[in-house]
Amino acid sequence: MRTILAPIAAALMLATPAFAQTAPNAVTISSTVQAVKDVTDAKGVKKRILVEPTSVVPGTPLVIWVTYKNMSAKPVTSFVINNPVNKSLDFTGFGDNSGWATVSVDGGKTFGSLATLKVTKADKSIRLAIPADVTNVRWSFAKPIAPNVGGVLSFYGVVK
Repeated sequence: MRTILAPIAAALMLATPAFAQTAPNAVTISSTVQAVKDVTDAKGVKKRILVEPTSVVPGTPLVIWVTYKNMSAKPVTSFVINNPVNKSLDFTGFGDNSGWATVSVDGGKTFGSLATLKVTKADKSIRLAIPADVTNVRWSFAKPIAPNVGGVLSFYGVVK
């Protein structure tokens, strides 16, 4: 079983950081990663918690947090965050922001809901895309981001 230590895991997750399509330096973006851990408390109750990933192995579920903030004095309009999914992860879904997030299965060339995307296989046949095919996640902001305002977006993955 392969183990990836936290600094290496963090570097892998952040090696393909989110980028924005807007005026330079207007909106800051940062990414962090947390591992999902199953624990049992003293009463025997099982629950899932988020922890700093001290080590991860294939199959470890992760949450990727993307934080943004408008640092300019003006509202930012037509803002888009495009976050590549690191090749060491299989995308598994979105957090609470799924209603307006889209995905790509072709390296960010086209985006849509996963249910509408297709993948061409090596034999040239076409199949419906699955979560493991996702290469990029994107959030297109319908409303302007006011000055000094930000938020947090998230998506889930599992270490390959």
